[in-house]
Amino acid sequence: MPVLEPEIAPCCPPLNERPLTAEEAERTAVMFKALGDPVRLRLFSAVASHEGGEACVCDISDVGVSQPTVSHHLKKLKEAGLLSSERRGTWVYYRVEPAVLAAMGALLTKAASA
Repeated sequence: MPVLEPEIAPCCPPLNERPLTAEEAERTAVMFKALGDPVRLRLFSAVASHEGGEACVCDISDVGVSQPTVSHHLKKLKEAGLLSSERRGTWVYYRVEPAVLAAMGALLTKAASA
């Protein structure tokens, strides 16, 4: 029996579909604020593009800042709902859920014309 992907419902409609509500704007702003830092954007990209869809912190920490700063930025990305993590032994593995990438893409995609 085939496994069906759940329908992905982004937090908000495409930006050109209608104005965001205050709640939608707040949730979206948290996401964009987290990605507004170049180090965080590099870390997010490193996780998202890593083979297998997840990355050990040991594989992505070379972004030009100290390890405690990397940990701080990864925490901010998790708090924004952009990353999830799992501890395996002494290492923490991070992943971007496919639904997160799909929702981000849907938000920035032009609304379909009727």
